[in-house]
Amino acid sequence: MTPVEAERPRALLAGASRRWVRLLPWAVAFVLCVVLLPTTIVVLTADYGLNGGVASALAVAQSAPLLLAVVRPLHAWYVVFAADVAGALALLGVDFEQRLLWPFPPMELVGYIALCLALGLRERRRTLVLVWLATAGANVGLGFVAPHGSGAKELLFTILGGVALLLGGVLRERSEVQRRLVEQETISEAERGRRTLLEERARIARELHDVVAHHMSVITVQADTAEYRLAALPPDVREEFTSIAATARESLGEMRRLLGVLRNEEAHGELAPQPGLAQIGQLVEATARTGGPVEFTPCDAEVPEAVGLSAYRIVQEALANVVRHAPGAATHVSLSVSRPADGQGGEQLAAGRGGERLTVLVVNDPPPEPPAGPLEVGGTGHGLVGMRERVRLVGGILDAGPLPDGGFRVAAQLPLTEEDLT
Repeated sequence: MTPVEAERPRALLAGASRRWVRLLPWAVAFVLCVVLLPTTIVVLTADYGLNGGVASALAVAQSAPLLLAVVRPLHAWYVVFAADVAGALALLGVDFEQRLLWPFPPMELVGYIALCLALGLRERRRTLVLVWLATAGANVGLGFVAPHGSGAKELLFTILGGVALLLGGVLRERSEVQRRLVEQETISEAERGRRTLLEERARIARELHDVVAHHMSVITVQADTAEYRLAALPPDVREEFTSIAATARESLGEMRRLLGVLRNEEAHGELAPQPGLAQIGQLVEATARTGGPVEFTPCDAEVPEAVGLSAYRIVQEALANVVRHAPGAATHVSLSVSRPADGQGGEQLAAGRGGERLTVLVVNDPPPEPPAGPLEVGGTGHGLVGMRERVRLVGGILDAGPLPDGGFRVAAQLPLTEEDLT
């Protein structure tokens, strides 16, 4: 938005979602202007006996600014208020019947009330209070020069104007509160999504610590024992192994300090060895015991630990979702290792085209009966957010979504070659 657009005044109700609501202020202002303009001229000349030219000028000044009030109600108020006061003073020069309302005839009251409502919808409290004080001051001041004496009906200008200002102000503040609530809900939803993503990444980092720490420990042990396992090592080679061991120990220490930052009081059981493909069968058995039949096609291939851990967590979360949202549904879990065919396009991995990949597939049928409500079980992650993060971690792809028959499908392809995992 340019500075000129930011300063350009907006029409009343311009932010409404429906078009007819946005056009409503213009329609009301047009109708009032068309109706009040001739009515004011006729009433001032025929009933009050005012000169036709003066009556026409007053009618234009009191009615035409109502169109401006849709965009700039305060500017319109300056013109209308001055015209109303001028009209009251002009009526002092003519002789009209005592039954007629003065200082402000009925048609002026109608236009002024509509203008006060527009002011309430646009201006802040301080401005509205000042407008009402000016209205009351003018009304009371003119009462001292009333040609037929003053009474309660002469205060209608002040009373009705104040009610319109109050009503418009309440509507404006209510709309502002609702707008802020919607903005806050939008911000809160974005923050919840961001927090969920960060929590899942922290969980993945904590789990991968055990995998990386194992490899670093092996490096440290091999480097420390090289001089005892290998005979006649030259001094420079022995120093190289010693340096490798020291660097590996330092890296382990840095990892432990980093893990201390990532751990929290709610993290339990994270010191146990991280699971892999061999433990997926236990997940399937546990799910089958909940009442839903599960068919499992295992895979005995050797896969990197990070890939095995990601596959386990993907299956774990997918089965947990089946128990939550489709209890009793038949489920099929399969693991397989494949190599993309030559020339295959869209299904190739972004990071490892042509390399071996582990395919993880979890498909469930619709539940036999619609669940009364989601069953709360111990979740391990954050649903599809966690799945996508784990797949992205190893450079794979994920396809998850509902099936036409009412079931759900989760398919992940994880590269297996070391160069694809980097």
